[in-house]
Amino acid sequence: MVRPYKILVVDDEPDLEPLMLQRMRRHIRAGRYSFVFARNGLEALDRLNEDGDIDMVLSDINMPQMDGLTLLEQIPKVDPNIRSVIISAYGDMKNIRTAMNRGAFDFVTKPVDFKDLQITIERTLAHMMEWREALSYRDKLVSIQNELEVASRIQQSILPSEFPDDLRYQVYGNMEPARDVGGDFFDIMLLDEGQIGLAIADVSDKGVPAALFMMSCRTLLKGVAIGLTEPGAVLGEVNDLLHEDNETMLFVTVLYAVYNPSTGEFTYASGGHDPPLLIRSDGSVSLLPLTDGIALGVVPELNYKQHKITLSPGDTVVLYTDGVTEAQNTDGSAFEVDGLHQIFAGSSAYLKAREGTDLVFEKVREFMGEASQFDDITCLTLHRDT
Repeated sequence: MVRPYKILVVDDEPDLEPLMLQRMRRHIRAGRYSFVFARNGLEALDRLNEDGDIDMVLSDINMPQMDGLTLLEQIPKVDPNIRSVIISAYGDMKNIRTAMNRGAFDFVTKPVDFKDLQITIERTLAHMMEWREALSYRDKLVSIQNELEVASRIQQSILPSEFPDDLRYQVYGNMEPARDVGGDFFDIMLLDEGQIGLAIADVSDKGVPAALFMMSCRTLLKGVAIGLTEPGAVLGEVNDLLHEDNETMLFVTVLYAVYNPSTGEFTYASGGHDPPLLIRSDGSVSLLPLTDGIALGVVPELNYKQHKITLSPGDTVVLYTDGVTEAQNTDGSAFEVDGLHQIFAGSSAYLKAREGTDLVFEKVREFMGEASQFDDITCLTLHRDT
């Protein structure tokens, strides 16, 4: 019988323990999770030393005797394979950056949204299991292909697997890696005042370094996005952070957008990424204007322009990477932007987000036929219902 994942919750608030047990009761009864608790970092270290079955630490930052940031430094000394998630005040970028630098895998903000927390826990545990599997095969790796397969699984484990459930809009994304690991990713972030952040990106190069750079970019983007509201400012901050420690000289193209379901406003900025495709409810298709930003990680202190449109009910926006437009068939011809236009031209307002994403993958595969896939194919679709 598989044991539950054991999660150590570290917080000096006495009300958190009964609240956590109450809100997670379904997962506890199902044998998915078990919880142990500590009131500060010192107690947490005692628990970790006493119990070798702890898989994950969920810790507040501000606590007496030993705070969460100091605890993060100590956890690898006990078990370097334990994954940590930090609970931080909304917009506290300084502490979030410090936590990430000290090994935190992810973070959640106060007040805690338990649905978001559960998604974060699942993503963290999935990454941990992939990492453990990677470690178990470490001594058996005899070729670069083995390393690429491990990196691909790690890459897939951090992509969203659950999507917002809202009557006003739908979002759905998918990424299909090439045989050689690339650096595509997409992410969906729940922001303040009911807004959502949408990101799609493509790291230069392939292989393990690109996958690791992708993970770093994704973490920084998520952290910056909760503190800044404008997409252009978000890309500028992430660009500076990536440039600070970029010994590999990799770069990443990113399109980041903020969607406001209350108004239909879709505001985006591009760092060297392909322009979004807009499908209006009447079936007309067009590319949105580029914002002239360059890829992130190359040059510091850049200003990224942004553009805003208002989506009407029935409108759809498709974000994609060049693995879609540059997909080739056996004749060497590319799918190109025209191929995207042909997919959606004349589409009705009833084309939903998942249908849109699935159509892109279906048509690209049909076009490629027996040709090999040489790049990751990634697509993220937003559809406004009301």
